[in-house]
Amino acid sequence: MTLASVRPAVIAVFLSFQGFSSGLAPGEISIQLKDLESKVEDVSRRGLPATVSLFSEKSESSGSGVIISQKGLILTAGHVVEGLEEVTVVFPDGKQARGRVLGSNLSKDAAMVQLQPDGEWPFVALGDSRDTKVGDFVISLGHAGGYDALRSPPVRFGRVVALNPLGFIGTDCALIGGDSGGPLFNLEGEVIGIHSSIGASLMANNHTGVQNFKTDWDRLEKGETWGRLTMNPLMNPDRPVIGFNVAGAVAGGVELAEVYPDSPADVVGMRRGDVVSRIEGQQVRNLRELQGVLSSHEPGNEVEVTFIREGESMTRKIKLARLADVLPEQE
Repeated sequence: MTLASVRPAVIAVFLSFQGFSSGLAPGEISIQLKDLESKVEDVSRRGLPATVSLFSEKSESSGSGVIISQKGLILTAGHVVEGLEEVTVVFPDGKQARGRVLGSNLSKDAAMVQLQPDGEWPFVALGDSRDTKVGDFVISLGHAGGYDALRSPPVRFGRVVALNPLGFIGTDCALIGGDSGGPLFNLEGEVIGIHSSIGASLMANNHTGVQNFKTDWDRLEKGETWGRLTMNPLMNPDRPVIGFNVAGAVAGGVELAEVYPDSPADVVGMRRGDVVSRIEGQQVRNLRELQGVLSSHEPGNEVEVTFIREGESMTRKIKLARLADVLPEQE
């Protein structure tokens, strides 16, 4: 399959001029828009051949995926392949291949599929979702509504509107069923996310960041499956926690607003006003970084937590708990 054999479908653009300097003359704005259009076309041209449809007669449903290595490793959403061992992989030109489902972290809605047999497949590069910022322009591909032989995967354009502490990215790209598991690109053509939950509104959708894959890469490739799917990852009852609420980011780390009674944090003597500066040696400057470090662990794991109290640095070994086990009971 050649790049020339795949033509981009209609590009849906929801563009706010707030992204451009308000001091620019109309002609200068036009130049910026043309440059942006050129980047979208370039990313689409490179990304379309690697954006595949995944379906199984067993589940009678379909989703999308993206090939990220020449040997045919596919990233997709955990819920697209949940409970499956094999899927049929359909390329934009109609070519089909078998895919063996590898591992899934359902809590992060992240999964891997390996194309069979080994070969040289079209692929795209991974970026770093940690570099993503609210307001960034992004490009979405996916087999909206399932594979359609009459058109290639539609190209959607939008912006990042939110960043979840657990590594999820919120955008206003217009997505529908069938897009789940498809790629979210930055303007450099790198995959930064995989479509996860499709919102009630066409333009309110979440994507699991590629860092969620990188953190668990070895386990996913080995075929391990773990975690639990929830609509709101932050309220997943199996999410690993230390047992405190955060007041906000301060100089040196993250300040605690509350410590839950009998939680791991309470057991080691942490209290309100302490500032968590490091977990497992990794600096945590805000809630997003703190949750990012914790999400690479599981309940029952022991982690080293460094916190500051009245200018004094302290380090404690803490055994992580399940969120459901530390939340106060609701009356």
